[in-house]
Amino acid sequence: MTSLLYWIAPLAVLAALACAGTFFVLMLRADPGNQAMQRIGRLVREGAMSYLSQQYRVMLVSFLGLAAVFAVLAWGLGLQNDWLPITFLAGGLFSALAGYVGMQTATLASPRTAQAARTSLAAALTIAFRSGAVMGLVVVGLGLANVLFWFWLIDRVTPPSADGARLVMITTSLLTFSVGASLQALFARVGGGIYTKAADVGADLVGKVETGIPEDDLRNPAVIADNVGDNVGDVAGMGADLFESYCGSILAAAALGAAAFHASPDVQRAAVLAPMIIAGCGVLLSILGIFMVRSGDEAGQAGLLSALGRGTLLAAIGLVATAGLVLHGLGLPGAWGLWGALAVGVATGMIVGRSTEYATSARYRPTLRIAERATGGPATAIIAGVGVGMLSTAIPVLTVGTAVLLAFGLPSGFDMTAAGAGLYGIALAAVGMLATLGITLACDAYGPIADNAGGNVEMSGLGPEARARTDALDALGNTTAATGKGFAIGSAALTALALVASYVEVIRIELIERGRQWLELGQGRDIPVAEASLGDFMLYFDVNLLAPQVLIGVLLGAMTAFVFTGLTVQAVGKAAAAMVDEVRRQFRETPEILAGTTPPDYARCVTISTIGAQREMIAPAVIGILAPILTGLVLGVAGVIGLLIGGLSSGFALAIFLSNAGGAWDNAKKHIEAGHFGGKNSAAWRAAVIGDTVGDPFKDTAGPSLNILIKLMSIVAIMTAGITLAWSLF
Repeated sequence: MTSLLYWIAPLAVLAALACAGTFFVLMLRADPGNQAMQRIGRLVREGAMSYLSQQYRVMLVSFLGLAAVFAVLAWGLGLQNDWLPITFLAGGLFSALAGYVGMQTATLASPRTAQAARTSLAAALTIAFRSGAVMGLVVVGLGLANVLFWFWLIDRVTPPSADGARLVMITTSLLTFSVGASLQALFARVGGGIYTKAADVGADLVGKVETGIPEDDLRNPAVIADNVGDNVGDVAGMGADLFESYCGSILAAAALGAAAFHASPDVQRAAVLAPMIIAGCGVLLSILGIFMVRSGDEAGQAGLLSALGRGTLLAAIGLVATAGLVLHGLGLPGAWGLWGALAVGVATGMIVGRSTEYATSARYRPTLRIAERATGGPATAIIAGVGVGMLSTAIPVLTVGTAVLLAFGLPSGFDMTAAGAGLYGIALAAVGMLATLGITLACDAYGPIADNAGGNVEMSGLGPEARARTDALDALGNTTAATGKGFAIGSAALTALALVASYVEVIRIELIERGRQWLELGQGRDIPVAEASLGDFMLYFDVNLLAPQVLIGVLLGAMTAFVFTGLTVQAVGKAAAAMVDEVRRQFRETPEILAGTTPPDYARCVTISTIGAQREMIAPAVIGILAPILTGLVLGVAGVIGLLIGGLSSGFALAIFLSNAGGAWDNAKKHIEAGHFGGKNSAAWRAAVIGDTVGDPFKDTAGPSLNILIKLMSIVAIMTAGITLAWSLF
């Protein structure tokens, strides 16, 4: 039975990549539309690939330089894990590959979705959703394949050992893969967010508000850059983000499983492999759920939402059922308690997603209140959105807090001193939340495809019937995108917490490798490092809330989240100002553009967004890397733990606020555009557009990037634990 379970994960990898390839080929066979539609799609695709090419060149130089530094630290000075230089490059490479595949698929699928919308809503939904599924399945397929490959390789070359320290060392080495994936995700999220919002703000403020032309109008010089931005931010960026979260959750669970069950070699190995097997089950169930998503031609918003919900709910319920069988079949002690922890993670993802939907959907009171306040002008609309965003943090924070308590308590029998099983339970909750990422990400990546399809319909002049169908798909995409951001942020909180616990295990390994065999705890108590509990390490490093190093670290972590947010928001403002100036210049110097007799210079706007994104994404990334390193050098292990907890707590709440406030402003504007409170071109609509513009960098740049920041700081802290122990002032 046990040996058969081990085959689930590799078979799931093959199934995911095979289905992704099949969906991609079927999408290519669909009708790409007339010449005008193909031309617009080609312009968007060329702009997207130009951006990715530029970004990957910058990242190649950065990654090779950092890999050289890691090689010196690891192979020359012995201060890093020996696998880090290699796995760092692999993590960045495969994260970038997942984003590239998603971008190619999305840009090819948009004109085909637009063409299908001319005749059938059901056909358009199928093309858009299954094209989004290519991204989802590629992310989980490549992610799980890397986890399995690096585990197999490191396990094969690591010398045998009689105690449980061998698997702990192997799994902590595996965590090095997340360094490259995290850094690539941060570059992709921040750079993509700056790009898309600079273009969006320029297109909206000058095109829609100042000149009164429609949102997707070929006379707008920024319209192609705006459509490109939907892909680089919400496809490539989101894909890299969740690739890192997916791998990080599995690797953290494996490391904590090795530490929790080190006394029994067979049980320890089962605990390490359990998250990989459960992830494989999630992949197979996601594929089944994807095939369940379909709708009729007369479906409304509720029907479309039900179609997506049917697939995700099936995958979630199936995962809970199969995970119980897997954990029991592997013979893990307290299997049903661990199953309860995983089920808590699945439920947490669903609750956080629904709370995000409530805060941002125009079907519910919070967003409707913003639309109503817009009748009083921009100030009241903005104030209402800030209030909605702040209030929306309550349910996710309470839910994740409850999840942590239950996920820790169920495997340990609510013995809060039994840290091993409890922390493994928290890690399994994160795995449960992300195991069905194949279909969850498909729902998210579907949104930009539908949005671009609507733009293609408008720019190609296909008529109101096709536009009505793409608008229905786009409105659903806005809801799934907002829900996806909330899901990503919630999963990041659980994953980051598991990574903080993994940090202590890496400290254990580093101490052993430096010849330290005992922890001197005072009062004659000496504990072997290999057997020390989490509480022993906290006592040894003086990690308590009254210790100055911890307090300073907590404050630094909170400050880092806010400084990071400020940098990303200002970066959008700077790039957007350049875009606004360029659009105004083209309208002023070439009046024939608005007359429709001369095409705008789209390439110039694409270039402005690309250069702005590449230049402005460096500083936020540097902060995420340097904060844990400098804190460790000055404040030691206690300060780093304080930094990670401060960054996690403040970053989580701040990210929820930013994403939900921005999403609510956006949907309030769309609600007014649908004919409420005066409709388009009314005073309320102009106020709502300004609110939406303020919210753009909140929901698409700063908010989604924060969840990567809190994980990146944890990963960098893990990788620099040796430096902290060797060179810290404390």
